[in-house]
Amino acid sequence: MVADAANSTRAQHAGAESARYGVLRRLGPALKHDMVVNLQAIAMMAEVLNARLERASPSPEEFRTSIFKLNRLARDAVANCLKVAAWLEPQEDEGVRLGAGVEDCIALLASNFNFRGFLVEKELTDAPFQVSTVALRNLLIASLITLTDAAGGPCVVRIRTEVVDGTAEITMQVAPRTDGYEALPYEPSYRLLDWADVEALAMAESVDLRRSPDTIVLRMPRIVPNTPLQIAPV
Repeated sequence: MVADAANSTRAQHAGAESARYGVLRRLGPALKHDMVVNLQAIAMMAEVLNARLERASPSPEEFRTSIFKLNRLARDAVANCLKVAAWLEPQEDEGVRLGAGVEDCIALLASNFNFRGFLVEKELTDAPFQVSTVALRNLLIASLITLTDAAGGPCVVRIRTEVVDGTAEITMQVAPRTDGYEALPYEPSYRLLDWADVEALAMAESVDLRRSPDTIVLRMPRIVPNTPLQIAPV
């Protein structure tokens, strides 16, 4: 009996780890873009400044302006790299406002969804309700990718958040587009995600999960910051 329980726990842990890896692999192109976009801008600015120096010495004011822009781009690049690192290796879990956390996830998927012909319609609460950043990222991204992987073509993706009885509720639904849009052929960078991945993550993060063929609903507890027990009871 004890051995069976231990084997079941190990299997659940392995399933959640596999799902997390799958999510990160599918996010790879978007994370790479976010990491290099400011670095590319720095390289371009440096080339422009070098060309000016080769033609003639710029005025002190022009030189100071260029250096200021380089410093600003460098700071932005560092901030973006740290942000990407937080997706790859989260530090101690923190809370994020429900609406802001969902916006971050949608923004990360935006270019992928645009390329595949998915239109996002969102209705996000502005309530000051915080949830676990790690749990939200894992479950929301996995749910959205799973729904769109199973869609079979361009769709409208509707995302709604609300606070119900002291719990965050996130509803995601897909519906076929009716405007005749034809997307370009798409091959994912890694395997398709499926319902088993979402279930494994929900179990690992203690998140309530409901599903119908075209809808996934997540119910997440409030996170209590700066306390030993971070997740408040439902």
